[in-house]
This record gives sequence, structure tokens and C-alpha cells, in this order.
Amino acid sequence: MLFLDKTPELSDVDMMIYKFITAHLDKVCLMRIRDLADATHVSTATILRFCRKFDCSGFSEFRVRLRMYTERAGATQVDLADETTYIDFLKRTSQSEFKGRIRQATKLLKDAELVLFVGVGSSGIVAEYGALYFSSLFTLALHIEDPLNHPFNHLSKGLSGKLCIIAISVSGETSEVIKYIQHINAHQCKILSITNSEKSTVARLSDVNIPYYIHRETYQGADITSQLPALYTVESIAREIRRKLDNEAK
Repeated sequence: MLFLDKTPELSDVDMMIYKFITAHLDKVCLMRIRDLADATHVSTATILRFCRKFDCSGFSEFRVRLRMYTERAGATQVDLADETTYIDFLKRTSQSEFKGRIRQATKLLKDAELVLFVGVGSSGIVAEYGALYFSSLFTLALHIEDPLNHPFNHLSKGLSGKLCIIAISVSGETSEVIKYIQHINAHQCKILSITNSEKSTVARLSDVNIPYYIHRETYQGADITSQLPALYTVESIAREIRRKLDNEAK
């Protein structure tokens, strides 16, 4: 929150002050404590208590840290999409390593009767798309929106053998996904993961992992790494399974 790495406990009055500051960052950096108090209709003592909740000894320190925060935020720029990253990834998809991972995933999933996609944030959106894509080409697939609130304590042994989890995570270190996989592991369900690195925790907890290895990007603390490789991988798996099933049916 602002220049803090944590979220302090704010009262309703504190939240009102916070909203005013975030809406007028440049102005607040130039204000005196009395100016801010008048603008937010509170006392200077209230402003001081607010500053202390942001680990500042007083308003002067708060204003300095706020100015540094706004300068850093203004200096941050997002690079244009680098098409060479995508080209490099697509070239690797034609190599034996990637094709071998797709075959492993196909073998793992081919006999599944239910596929559950799990992911958080932008990976969650890819997981939702994956569930729709799999349902269209292969078998019933569902998206788990809230991994921590979908326990499998009463999963039957018969179903667990026909259930496969597809975990999608750029970092491979998403705590919600890790906890979900650890819980699923106790039921001996099959787990496939799509991550940026095969050395991540999610990858190591999986039966099969497909890493895509592209440059990770962040902007103001948010992960903005492209999900194109994950989307491509999901579609490749579904299409390969469909192709294999059609060939077996002939």
C-alpha cells in the first residue's frame, strides 16, 4: 500500500485520508500537514496517527517517502512486446524436447474422465480458457476458481484414478496452487503442470511438467509475463489428444 510492502490496519477515517492521498499524489507531496488536515476535514493529530501507521515518525517523513514513491512509479516504463521472445518459444515447440513433453502429457490425460484446471491471477484466466478448450475437444473439464476452498476429502478411489489436475503458474511458486496440489497428491490424482521453469515447486510436485522458459516481466509489483506460451501449450495438448483418439477410432 503506497510505499509499504504490507497493508496497515486503517480505520474508516484513515481510509478516507488514504483515498484522498492516492487521488492527489502530486498535490499531497507539496502540502503542509495543516493543508492535508483541512482538505480531508480532520485534525492534524489524526494525520499524524495516519502517518505512524505507515511507519513514519511524522508528516515530513511521510511526505518525503511519498515523493520518492511517486518518482519511482513515474520512472517505471513498460517495454513493447518483444516478438523475438515469442518466435524463440515457437521455434522450441518444434524440437524433440517440447514434443516429448506433449506426448507425456497426452499419455497422462488420454484416459481421464474429468480434468480440473487450476491457476491464480492471469494464470487463472488461462485455466478457465483451458477448461473450455478441453471440454470442446476432449472430455469434461472444469476450472477451479478458488483452489483453497475446493477440498477433496471425500474423493472416491475410483474417481481419483480417472481425475487429472492441470496446474498453470508462471512462477511455479503460487502458494494457493502448491497447497492444492499437495492436497490432491494424497489422493494419488494425476498432475500436469505448465510453468515457466521445471525447477519450480509446482513443477517438481507434478507427474509431468511442460516448461516454456521465457523472460519474466513485472510492473509495479505485478507479474505481466506473457501467457502466450501457456495458451499455446494448452491448445497443443488438447489437439494432440483429440488427434490420437481419432486415429485409434479408425
